[in-house]
Amino acid sequence: MIPVVVRNVVTEAQGVVRLVLGSEDGLDLPSFDAGAHIDLHLPSGLIRQYSLCRIQPEAQYYEIAVLKDPQSRGGSAEVHRLKIGDTLLISTPKNHFPLMDTTRHSVLIAGGIGVTPILPMAQQLQKMGLSFEFHYCARSPETAAFSSALESASFADKMQFHYSEVAGSSQMDVVSVLSRHANDSELYICGPASFIDYVLLQAKMLGWPEDRLHREFFAAPILDENVSENTAFKVKIHSTGEIFDVGADQSIFEALDENGIFLAVSCESGVCGTCQTAVIDGVPDHRDVFLTDKEHAQGKLIMPCCSRSKTPVLELDL
Repeated sequence: MIPVVVRNVVTEAQGVVRLVLGSEDGLDLPSFDAGAHIDLHLPSGLIRQYSLCRIQPEAQYYEIAVLKDPQSRGGSAEVHRLKIGDTLLISTPKNHFPLMDTTRHSVLIAGGIGVTPILPMAQQLQKMGLSFEFHYCARSPETAAFSSALESASFADKMQFHYSEVAGSSQMDVVSVLSRHANDSELYICGPASFIDYVLLQAKMLGWPEDRLHREFFAAPILDENVSENTAFKVKIHSTGEIFDVGADQSIFEALDENGIFLAVSCESGVCGTCQTAVIDGVPDHRDVFLTDKEHAQGKLIMPCCSRSKTPVLELDL
């Protein structure tokens, strides 16, 4: 864990606060690539993941931008109460949403606060001299974090703003944008779950290969109404052969924790990937949005914080 100090607090847009986090001793913080996030350990004990939203020229600082969510479970509201001088603990940067090592054209799409991991991607692509376009969808400039900075950025000519509540602006024509690049590009998207789902659906219908669709959710989508009710099953620990009951009203993580089996968990909704665990035997009932469709179909990984089992016993590589 890395101790940091809140060096600045800036209102970046309506309901969005940007925190500048600096090292306690003034030394450089670990480097990171675009798409990375940190675990933020809040004073209450909550742990939340936030994207590093800008590549800073000063290596002793990180920046995160957080939307105060009306449906917050406490994390975003607590972030908005932080003040300059507060001390926090963070993890080293982790990256489950990296730019691919390719010279293909990149289509960057951000919905609302989903701009936070996309902005540093644009910075990195611009620095590398690679081809890209950046579509930013929001209700208005007042609700769009970093809109002013993006309008004057070095890559402003690659920006397209789509404001749904501004006269003269228009919502992004997703089919038009995606159909121009189905054969030669990488897609990176972040934003509300329904927004991501819609864009990815259109991309697949237009023939985009799964391995060129890259996304990061901030919250898990509402489960499909057709998902069956939870049933009890058993989980087997591969290293010891122990078998534990997982009740219909508890997660795999909760059952393991109840029996003294440690598993690192953070978001508890299948978004962040912290608890990713290999499956030895059995068929997972995936409820996460972290794994790809291909990984879901392979059934070799599971997120124990939210996913379940379709078979009576699920054996995990623990």
